[in-house]
Amino acid sequence: MSLTDKLLAAAVVACWSANLVLVKLGVAEIPPLLMSLLRFMLVAALLVPLKRVSRRQLPWILLVSVTFGAMHFGFLFIALGVTEAGTSAVLVQLGAPIASLLACLVFREPLGVVRAAGLVMTVVGVVVLALGPTFPGPLVLGLLVASATGWAITNLVVKLMPPIDAMALTGWSALFAIPQMALATALFEDHAWASLAGAGWHGWAAVVYSALVSSVLAYGIWYRLLARNAVNAVVPYSMLNPVFAIGLGALVFGETVPALKLVGTALILAGVVLVLLPRRTPAVG
Repeated sequence: MSLTDKLLAAAVVACWSANLVLVKLGVAEIPPLLMSLLRFMLVAALLVPLKRVSRRQLPWILLVSVTFGAMHFGFLFIALGVTEAGTSAVLVQLGAPIASLLACLVFREPLGVVRAAGLVMTVVGVVVLALGPTFPGPLVLGLLVASATGWAITNLVVKLMPPIDAMALTGWSALFAIPQMALATALFEDHAWASLAGAGWHGWAAVVYSALVSSVLAYGIWYRLLARNAVNAVVPYSMLNPVFAIGLGALVFGETVPALKLVGTALILAGVVLVLLPRRTPAVG
């Protein structure tokens, strides 16, 4: 990856970390599934009129709407309502090693001993962080793992699908996610729409930021990075998310930062460094 792409990847992750904090504030005023629905409605309204897709691309976009919309965002928003932002960011990072390992199987991308050691170190860091007192119960843990899995699969689908403009993918996948989230809201959130009457600026700011910054801007950049770089070069940057999220969680919510979180964060950073080290090309001659 070029220096510009590395900086862009880090900036995208910072945007996502801020999104976790804002959504956690927002779901206290707007139910999580309804918030996710409003987010997709805003993204679709902004992008679909500007972008067109082919019939050949539609099945892939529909798949992204399930893995990225219903799975990743739907489950993540629910979990944020009942657990810490930092803890959520930690467990969602399980999607990064999952995606990297799947990339080795699907795309035959080389991993190498050093990068494999880096991935192992990041997983150990996630485990250490998760052993803290804020570790969620089985239900919330399942939601976060499902969210991470949806994110990992989405990265691979983007790599496999026919070429498509990043903003077209973002907008049309949001459009296809709308009926999915509307059905989920109707089934699991009684009187959800009535809550909008009492929603304050936290709720609406979370919707707008999640749609405009986290989706349109950040994911648009992320898709472009995936299109021009190896998955194993891009995905590990997402492991910086816990570092930013833990800091923001402590600043905004007063979430504790015990020794386990510090040790786990250090392990994740060290693992990311190993994963991002350029592979040496054997000398010829």
